Amino acid sequence: MEKTYNPTSIEQALYQTWEEQGYFKPHGDTSKASYSIMIPPPNVTGSLHMGHAFQDTIMDTLIRCQRMKGRNTLWQVGTDHAGIATQMVVERKIAAEEGKTKHDYGRDAFIDKIWEWKGESGGTITKQLRRLGASVDWDRERFTMDKGFYAAVQEVFIRLYEDDLIYRGKRLVNWDPKLHTAISDLEVENKDKKGHMWHFRYPLADGAKTADGKDYIVVATTRPETMLGDTGVAVNPEDPRYKDLIGKYVTLPIVNRRIPIVGDEHADMEKGTGCVKITPAHDFNDYEVGKRHNLPMINIFTFDANIRAEAEVFTSKGEASHDYPSELPEKYQGVERFAARKLIVAEFDSLGLLEEIKDHDLTIPYGDRGGVVIEPMLTDQWYVRAAPLAEVATKAVEDGEIQFVPKQYENMYFSWMRDIQDWCISRQLWWGHRIPAWYDNQGNVYVGRHEEEVRSKHGIDAGIELHQDEDVLDTWFSSALWTFGTLGWPEQTPELKMYHPSDVLVTGFDIIFFWVARMIMMTMHFIKDENGKPQVPFKTVYVTGLIRDENGDKMSKSKGNVLDPIDMIDGIDLESLVTKRTGNMMQPQLAAKIEKNTRKTFENGIDAYGTDALRFTLAAMASTGRDINWDMKRLEGYRNFCNKLWNASRYVLMNTEDQDCGFAPDAELEYSLADQWIESQFELAAKNFNNHIDNFRLDMAANTLYEFIWNQFCDWYLELTKPILWKGSENQQRATRRTLITVLEKTLRLAHPVIPYITETIWKSVKPLVAGIEGETIMLQALPQYDESNFHQKALDDIEWVKAFITSIRNLRAEYDINPGKPLSVMLKAADENDASRLTANQQVLISLAKLEDVRILTSGEETPACATALVGKSELMIPMAGLIDKAAELDRLAKEIAKTQGEIKRIEGKLGNEGFVAKAPEAVVAKEREKLEGYKEALVKLEEQQATIAAL
Repeated sequence: MEKTYNPTSIEQALYQTWEEQGYFKPHGDTSKASYSIMIPPPNVTGSLHMGHAFQDTIMDTLIRCQRMKGRNTLWQVGTDHAGIATQMVVERKIAAEEGKTKHDYGRDAFIDKIWEWKGESGGTITKQLRRLGASVDWDRERFTMDKGFYAAVQEVFIRLYEDDLIYRGKRLVNWDPKLHTAISDLEVENKDKKGHMWHFRYPLADGAKTADGKDYIVVATTRPETMLGDTGVAVNPEDPRYKDLIGKYVTLPIVNRRIPIVGDEHADMEKGTGCVKITPAHDFNDYEVGKRHNLPMINIFTFDANIRAEAEVFTSKGEASHDYPSELPEKYQGVERFAARKLIVAEFDSLGLLEEIKDHDLTIPYGDRGGVVIEPMLTDQWYVRAAPLAEVATKAVEDGEIQFVPKQYENMYFSWMRDIQDWCISRQLWWGHRIPAWYDNQGNVYVGRHEEEVRSKHGIDAGIELHQDEDVLDTWFSSALWTFGTLGWPEQTPELKMYHPSDVLVTGFDIIFFWVARMIMMTMHFIKDENGKPQVPFKTVYVTGLIRDENGDKMSKSKGNVLDPIDMIDGIDLESLVTKRTGNMMQPQLAAKIEKNTRKTFENGIDAYGTDALRFTLAAMASTGRDINWDMKRLEGYRNFCNKLWNASRYVLMNTEDQDCGFAPDAELEYSLADQWIESQFELAAKNFNNHIDNFRLDMAANTLYEFIWNQFCDWYLELTKPILWKGSENQQRATRRTLITVLEKTLRLAHPVIPYITETIWKSVKPLVAGIEGETIMLQALPQYDESNFHQKALDDIEWVKAFITSIRNLRAEYDINPGKPLSVMLKAADENDASRLTANQQVLISLAKLEDVRILTSGEETPACATALVGKSELMIPMAGLIDKAAELDRLAKEIAKTQGEIKRIEGKLGNEGFVAKAPEAVVAKEREKLEGYKEALVKLEEQQATIAAL
C-alpha cells in the first residue's frame, strides 16, 4: 500500500476493472433468492446532482449488501427520454449552430437529429454514475425510447384503450404557450408575485337589484383578460347579500353576453366581494363550478395565449355548442393576453365599471421549461381513467403488500389515490412515444400498433386516407412501466420471473403521485402472478428527504448554492467554481451576489475528497424521510475517517506481512484479553450494521462503522496490541497478529457497501495474509453476520474497565497539567476482587498505555497522601500529587482560570437578565446562551475542586 491515502489514484481505474470483470452482473443462480432495485431513470439531458448522489449511494449500499449475502442481485440502470427537456436542448442546439427550427427539419429528420444528439451527448449522467461507484448492470442499460420499451408502451396503451381505460376528451390542462404543449403539475413552478385585484361592476339584467338596491354586482379578479370567456357568476348560497339573485342574470360588459348567477360554495363570503366570475375554459376551479351548473365553456385564447379571432364555444361536456355566439370584439382579436388585460381594464374604466384596483399577493404558475406563465387551456387530450386502477393500487398499500419508509408517507399516497382525477397522458411534442392512434377524414379513431394493423383489424380500405395522431405520450406514462418494461415485458422473460416484483424503490416524496402511484397502478393492472393475482412493482418505497444547503435552503442555480458531487470528488479551484455558478446568469446583480457568497464560503475552492468520503457523508446523514442540511465539515471529517482507516491498515500490514500470523494448523496461539475484546466488538458492529441496513437506517449503519473503526479498532485495539507485539510471548504475538489481520479483513467487508473503493484497495493487500480466501474482489465475498461463538461478554466488560482506567489517568494529567510523558505511581482502592484481578491481569498494558512507573492495589487501612482521584467503575484511582506539579504556579493558573470563568458567567447572566434580548433574540440563540451558561458553571465547580486539592498538598 502507498504511504498516503490518495483516492484520485485508485478510484477510476478500480471501477473500470470491476465493470470489465462483470462483477456487477447477477450471478443467475436461481437456487439463491433474487434481489432487485430499479434505478429511478434520470433524464437523458441531466447531470449528476446531490439528490442523485444521495439516492444512488443508498441504492448502491443496499445492492452491495445483498450481493455480498449471496443473493442474485440486479440493479437495473437506464435513462428517461425526457420529452420536453430533450426536445428543447436539441431545438436550442440547431438554432445556435444552424439558425434553424424543428420545422425546417420536419418531424422525422428532427427526431433523427435528437437520436444523433443522444448518441453523442446523452450519456453524461451515466458516466457520472460510474464515478460514484454505482454497481449497476451496465449490460442491461435501458432507455425509455429503446425498441423493447417502445413495444411495452404500445402494448399498454392499446390494452388500456380496449379495456375502456383510455379515452380522448376535451378537458382543461396546464398549457405552456411557449412550448405549445400540455404539461403536468410537476412541471409547473409556482412563484409568489406582487400583483393586483381588479373589482369590476357587472350590470344586473332584467331590472334586478341587489339587497341594498344596486343594479350591479361587483366581481373581483386577478385576470381581467379572461372575462371575455365568462359564462356565469357564482355567489355563496348562504350569502344574505346575493342569495336572492341566484337564478337571475348579469349582462357581461364589452361582449354583452347574458350569463346566469349561480349559487355555489366555491364563492367565499369572506373573500373579495363575495361574487366570483366563472370562466370554465380558463380556470381550473371555474371548470369544476361550470360542470356542476352545466355552464358552457368559451375558449378565447389561441395556443400562443393571444385572443382568438373567433371564440370556441363548448358544452360543459366538451361538445361543440351554439349556446353563445362565437364573436369577440375586433379590437382584442390577435392581442397578446397581458396586453389585452391592460386594454380591458382601460375599457371598464371608460365605461364607468371599474370599481377599484387593490394590491394583491399572487401565486403565479410558470412552466419550469418554457419559463412563461402557464395558461389553463381547453384542449383535446388523451386521458387514463385512473379511478379503477387506483382502487387496486390503494388496497395494495392498505394491505401491507407495499410498505412506505417512513410510514407517514402512506398518508400522502392515500390522499392522492382516494381523490384521484383522470390522467392527461398526451403531449404536443415530436420527441416521445407517438400515440398509436389513427384518424380518418371523418374523425373516427382507430388504435393499433401500426397503420397496416389498423386497416386489417377494422377492414379499412386502402383508398381511405388515415393519419396518425400527432401527439406523443407523457414521459410519466412510459416511466410508469419501468419495473416490468425493463425486464422484457410484454414477453414473459426469465428476468421478469426472476426479478419482479423488485424489492425497494428509492425516491423523493415529490413524485409519490406522479411516478410511484402510477407505477403501482400500471404494474398491478398488467402483471399478474401464476394465480392471476395482481403483482406489486416493489415491496418497499424508501422515501428520502431533500439535500439542502448549509442554511437549510433548497439548492437551486438561481440561488447559486448548488453543489456538484463530482466537484467534491475531484476538487475544484475557487475561480472555476465562481465561473461555474455565475457564468450563464443574465442578471449582473444576482451574479455578483452569488460570486460574493461563493468566495466567502469557499475561500480556497473545494478540496478533492474522493468518492468514498462523499458516499460515507451521504450515508451518515440519511435519516429516513428528513431533509438534510449539507455540511462540508462533515465531508472533511469523513475524509479524515478514510485516511484513518488507511493508516491503521498500514500499521496492521507492517506488523503482519512476512510474519507468522498463526494460520498453520499446528500453530500455538494465546489470545489476549484485547484480542477477545475486539472480536466481540466486531460481532456487535456486524449485528448492528445488518439490522440498520435491513431497517433502511443508513445513517445508523454508517455511525456503527465509524464508531467501531475509529474508536474501537484504530484508537484502542491498535494501542492495546503494542505491548503484546513488543513484549509478549511468541504465542501471544502470533495470536495478536492473526487477530489484527482477520478483524481488519472482516471490517473491510463490513464497510465495503458504503465505501467500496478504499475497502477493495486495502483488501487486495490484506487478502494474501489471510488463509482460506478465494476470489479476486471484495464485493463478491460474504458480508459479515453476527457470530455468537466469537462474542465474549467478560472480555468486553474487562477491557471497558481497562479503557476507563487509562482514560482517567489521561484526564487527570490534563486537569492538573501533568506532563503526558512523566511516569506516575498510581494506587487503586479496589471496590472488589473483580477490579483487583483486572488490575493484576492487565498491569503491563496499563503501565505501557497510561505511562506509569508502577501501579498497585491500596492495602486496607493504608494512609494516603494528598491525591488526585477518579472513579473507575466502583473503584477509586489515586495519584499522589506531591512533587508532580509546581504548587504555586498551578494555584496561580487555576485562580486566573476561575476568574475568567466567573467573568463569562456574569456576562451571560447579564445578557439573559436583559428582557429586551430575551424577547427579541431568536429562541435558538437564547437557548444557546443558556447552554453556554450551564457549561461555564460546571467548569467552575471542577476548577474550584482542583484548586482545593492543590491547596491541600
